[in-house]
Amino acid sequence: MQTIRRKDLKYMPYNPKQVPIQIGYYLAGFTDGEGSFSVVFRKRPDYNQAYKVSLCFNVSQKEKVILALFKKHLACGTLIERPDGIWYYEVNNFNSILQNVIPFFKHFSFLSAKKKKDFAKFVQIAQIIQEERHLTKEGIAQILRIRKEMNNGGANRRKYADEDILQDLNEKADFKNPQRLHAKSTLSQTEKPLDKEE
Repeated sequence: MQTIRRKDLKYMPYNPKQVPIQIGYYLAGFTDGEGSFSVVFRKRPDYNQAYKVSLCFNVSQKEKVILALFKKHLACGTLIERPDGIWYYEVNNFNSILQNVIPFFKHFSFLSAKKKKDFAKFVQIAQIIQEERHLTKEGIAQILRIRKEMNNGGANRRKYADEDILQDLNEKADFKNPQRLHAKSTLSQTEKPLDKEE
């Protein structure tokens, strides 16, 4: 029998089928009611494009114990405590979204039609980012169109209006040269708290 060393565990691909089925569907059900899949645009003066596009999955709850289950069984993410005592479980690292979060919720699906729709749109945007189409103005416009159909529109909770984002992008000459843009956007996405918007 082959022995798996502890240091080798981080190189093993995430497999949601290894999550106990009761736990998996419990977390999916909890997300159905309390979780959020969102797309965040943040102004970044150090980026060639006007905005950095990030995906975020988060769940908030007073009880840390439940959120610790998410961190354990999704094998990624960050637990954050707000000053008012509310805890957040958050994943905003793109690789973790792609390799852990999306496979988990494809395996442990939702019951509500609304959450199924939000998740499907979230997956669509992840594919656009994976294919690096978010580095073009056309790709950003497509992401904005998809985002409008998520989280009941979510416009009142967003820091930047879609029209403002598109206008800012029109003023960025680097969007005319996606190759140059991609060559310069080599900073990795780390799991830091995001400005909340959906």
